Amino acid sequence: MEEVRWLTEREEWAWRALQFMQMRLEGDLARQLAADTGLSYSDYLVLVALTDRDDGRMRLFELSQELGWEKSRASHHVGRMVDRGLVSKERCDSDRRGFFVVLTAPGRRAIEAAAPGHVGAVRRLVIDRLSPEELDAVGHAAEVVLAALDEQ
Repeated sequence: MEEVRWLTEREEWAWRALQFMQMRLEGDLARQLAADTGLSYSDYLVLVALTDRDDGRMRLFELSQELGWEKSRASHHVGRMVDRGLVSKERCDSDRRGFFVVLTAPGRRAIEAAAPGHVGAVRRLVIDRLSPEELDAVGHAAEVVLAALDEQ
């Protein structure tokens, strides 16, 4: 049995600070989106993923991978977004069991209306509080961790 490498005081401080920052930011950003637009944070993430594609569409499994969600979570959330007209589902001709999640005109209008307030909140809560060097360090650290997660 491998010996546990407990976190040092410094490591625990950094880890907890990262955890609490992420939880607080998600909560604050979710509240801002809901108050200003009626979108949930999850709605916004789905719409961003779709608008990043030229054709505004992607397979459900791609969406779940990009967002780091279980496929069932993505499927349920997309279903709720379909009910609200933000996205539609289109059958995939090459895979009869699969489908595309497609951005609708109301979904595009929703993200276009939400983006300025969301970006303002991101800027106010994070970007404007960090020096350029701190921002670079945060971005680099995130890329290192994400690359390691992608390798798994």
